Amino acid sequence: MNLTDRFLKYVSFDTQSDELTNMTPSTPGQMVFARYLKEELENMGLEEITLDDNGYLMATLPANSDKAVPTVGFIAHLDTSPDMSGKNVKPRIVRNYKGGDIVLNEDEKIKLSPDEFPELLNYVGEDLIVTDGTTLLGADDKAGIAEIITAIEFLKNHPEIKHGKIRIAFNPDEEIGLGAHKFDVDLFGADFAYTMDGGAIGELEFENFNAASAKVTIKGRNVHPGSAKHKMINSMRVATQFIVMLPRWETPEHTEGYEGFYHLVGIQGSVEETVLTYIIRDHDRARFESRKREIEHLVRKTNTEYPGCASVEIKDQYYNMREKIEPVMHIIEIAEKAMREAGVEPKVQPIRGGTDGAQLSFKGLPCPNIFAGGENFHGRYEYVAINSMEKAKDVIVNICKEVHG
Repeated sequence: MNLTDRFLKYVSFDTQSDELTNMTPSTPGQMVFARYLKEELENMGLEEITLDDNGYLMATLPANSDKAVPTVGFIAHLDTSPDMSGKNVKPRIVRNYKGGDIVLNEDEKIKLSPDEFPELLNYVGEDLIVTDGTTLLGADDKAGIAEIITAIEFLKNHPEIKHGKIRIAFNPDEEIGLGAHKFDVDLFGADFAYTMDGGAIGELEFENFNAASAKVTIKGRNVHPGSAKHKMINSMRVATQFIVMLPRWETPEHTEGYEGFYHLVGIQGSVEETVLTYIIRDHDRARFESRKREIEHLVRKTNTEYPGCASVEIKDQYYNMREKIEPVMHIIEIAEKAMREAGVEPKVQPIRGGTDGAQLSFKGLPCPNIFAGGENFHGRYEYVAINSMEKAKDVIVNICKEVHG
């Protein structure tokens, strides 16, 4: 099966994760997909194949050389984002994209336009895989899975290419921040690894946000509105006061590069109680800690006007992997060389988000992130260039060659 056909098969699996189930994997479709992949890896003749009850699938392509070299790993995630349905995905290949709008769904008048997504013009002349506008595509991260398996199949079929032991892993629930939580680093047994979970061609990332969640709870007091003067405390109105106290411009829609933000991701409210859910992000650890303190300060400030009304629960989610990668920067140099040998110019940039690699790096497995080739993840406008996927596959092969030397 070639890379494109493999990817088109993979996106047919509904693997949308769900942070509310408190299970691992969080949805049954991820295990269905993992079992399918396990059978595929068995048919390829890989070794040390394991699939645990939590949906973590691992396998080995043994070394075909006696040379002592590090064990390298490649990792991608099974799930797709909860932000939009991944059920009944209907991908379509747009051959030789000419520029201009791509009609995704004529009935719903949904189009993919370079007026809204100017990076689309970078792919003029290429073959693109798009959605029908009613679901996401799933290139995040089924493109990564397809690239890894296709690269491993290529190496297995070309024993003249010498390499050391190669480990691969596919894990659940990355999109809800739990992909690395039950990942058995010791069982995986790699000296270092790469997540194939980046975006556009050339991306190479070893810096990510420090991340936390903040749950702000505001208690109100409900009284009949006809006799509410000086008695009622409407928690929703207090919540809106809290929202506007945070810096207006320090939000995702106003920041880029290394700029951090506060992001309000959920509101549930009534007069009696309102819960605000935030995520807090910053690449700089000191600014990250300052942002958490600011949330706590605003809660105290709210309580000066409405005593005992507000409370907050802040939980750290992951940290910037840079501090774990800097001592082993040769693994970045290996990836850069592998990209150039594939005809891809590396674009080293910070991740404005997180990957499983960040958490894995803090668990003792240095794990930078490499492009999988997709654009506009998590929504109906997601697409991937077939050439970008092929180049990602070539990069994996080249990394294995480079590690062997």
